[in-house]
Amino acid sequence: MSTTKSSADNGGKTTICILYGGKSGEHEISLRSAASIVKNLKEEFYETILVGIDREGRWHLQEKASIVKIENQGESLLLEKTGKKVSIVPGEGLFCEGESISVDVVFPILHGSYGEDGTIQGLLEIADIPYIGSGVLGSSLSMDKEKAKKVWRQEGLPVVDFGTIRRHLNEGEAEEIAGKLGFPLFAKPARTGSSLGITKVEDTSGLEDALKEAFIYDSKVILERAITGREIECSVIGNREPVSFPPGEIIPKHSFYDYSAKYTDPEGAQLVIPARISEELSREIQGIAREAYRAVEAEGFSRVDFFVEDKTGKIYINEINTIPGFTSISMFPKLCQAGGMPYPEILDRLIALALEKYREKQEVKYRYQ
Repeated sequence: MSTTKSSADNGGKTTICILYGGKSGEHEISLRSAASIVKNLKEEFYETILVGIDREGRWHLQEKASIVKIENQGESLLLEKTGKKVSIVPGEGLFCEGESISVDVVFPILHGSYGEDGTIQGLLEIADIPYIGSGVLGSSLSMDKEKAKKVWRQEGLPVVDFGTIRRHLNEGEAEEIAGKLGFPLFAKPARTGSSLGITKVEDTSGLEDALKEAFIYDSKVILERAITGREIECSVIGNREPVSFPPGEIIPKHSFYDYSAKYTDPEGAQLVIPARISEELSREIQGIAREAYRAVEAEGFSRVDFFVEDKTGKIYINEINTIPGFTSISMFPKLCQAGGMPYPEILDRLIALALEKYREKQEVKYRYQ
């Protein structure tokens, strides 16, 4: 794999650098998403460069794409510690062993911390490299469940009642918030994904242990009223004019849609695509999904998750994922495909949106002339 190919000297192909792996607890999910992306990029249009980020945060240039099957988990892209370390230089881009890695666009398929939270996006901005997905603000705001919910609430969008707890909390603070919310409730790390550290709390006796579990993954925890109802998810693609797709439904076989149900238990949940809901409800959810997307300044693509309460029929936004799972069986691509956009065309569209966003940014002036 050459480190100098670009669209100019690569037979007109667009060179895509896939960044995958990462330091977060969702490292393995990233490897699986990356495998699906590699398989679905159109070889006649794209040249692929792979940069794997190990668990310590070091970047390694990969010699080739090696995809393996893992029992009960599908296909995964191997990440080799090749010794060919990749670095990033402000204003100049990617380098390996002193040689420039010329790319047209980066796809940071890095779920969770250090990938979905604005940090990698800021690094790519400083290096002046086009990239797929939301920018610094959209990424960091969406990753923080507390801040996103406050923005949505300010915009008049429906969110579940919640409270926030910091690691060094005042005595009795958690109990006071829980008393206002009522039981059952959920304790969630404020800035993680894939349901890491989430516990459903049935009564006061389980609160302390739930907070301990959540604080393993973050220093800020959300307490949120549990909704008895349906879990609905909606894919959104676009920059200034986002398009939402008909939603699907998650029917968990566990007490809720936890990490195991998502990734390790093949019988953990049933995915119903499209969701068995009325056309009117589907349109309403799609509209709210677009509004929620715009409110946090998301770009490129996201999956917006909802609850529809059984008792009242009310719709509540749960969260937005700016780099949702991208495996062949993940909800985001499956919803797009059900809505008429095949997986390879999703990638085409995301690459085009990334380049469009980059061109627009190039028109902005940063000094007085």
